[in-house]
Amino acid sequence: MKLLDGQVALVTGAGGGIGRGIALRFAEEGAAVALHCRTAVEAAREVAARVRGLGGRAVVLRADLTDEDACRRLVGEAADWGGGRLTALVNNAGVQPVRDLPGMTAAEWRDVVDTNLSSVFACTQAAAELMRPRGGGTITHIASVEASAPAPGHAPYCASKAAVVMHARSAALEYGPWGIRVNTVSPGLVDREGLAETWPEGVRRWRRAVPTGRLGRPEDVGDACVFLASRLASWVTGHDLVVDGGVSARPTW
Repeated sequence: MKLLDGQVALVTGAGGGIGRGIALRFAEEGAAVALHCRTAVEAAREVAARVRGLGGRAVVLRADLTDEDACRRLVGEAADWGGGRLTALVNNAGVQPVRDLPGMTAAEWRDVVDTNLSSVFACTQAAAELMRPRGGGTITHIASVEASAPAPGHAPYCASKAAVVMHARSAALEYGPWGIRVNTVSPGLVDREGLAETWPEGVRRWRRAVPTGRLGRPEDVGDACVFLASRLASWVTGHDLVVDGGVSARPTW
């Protein structure tokens, strides 16, 4: 029996690398998957086709998650497609612009925070309201190792991901009585097409530092999300699961 048989999951940002990996792993474990995208429609459709090729069910839903009403519509559409059920939500959608903090405008700051954090609040709230009458569910936020280890040029990203971790802990406390578990997954550097060419020095530094000797893969993050959504994690909530190949264990002095 697959770990997520019978589940209906919504994965935001499912057209991108990590979102694709999460969605495919959910489908492989038996979940029907609603794939959210904002502009990457063709990429999301390709993921949906792969899910169907596995014998699973998938639908592509579009929404601008900086709009609270759009977040609520998205969650409702996913549940309607799932026959009135939504058992799992993965808040993966996010942006990571590189911009020096001294020259950043408030509008640039808000764009990152609205996408990475406010959408998590709105989607979680909407999903929890649907899960409560049916006995609960699971919600997983994709955070980052940069929630605790900032990088130059990533200030709003780091701040938003740190807030996402604390949101999950707060939500675990308040939604726990509803039967809803809320956790975060904090990935390290996950490989994507062209990364070694566009950021060769960063990739070399990572490989030197990581005990396992490699970059992450989207399916590594997907495996963590599957675990947290499954019965294997039935007593795990308010937890930040770091998936970084051990790089955060390396001394910095």
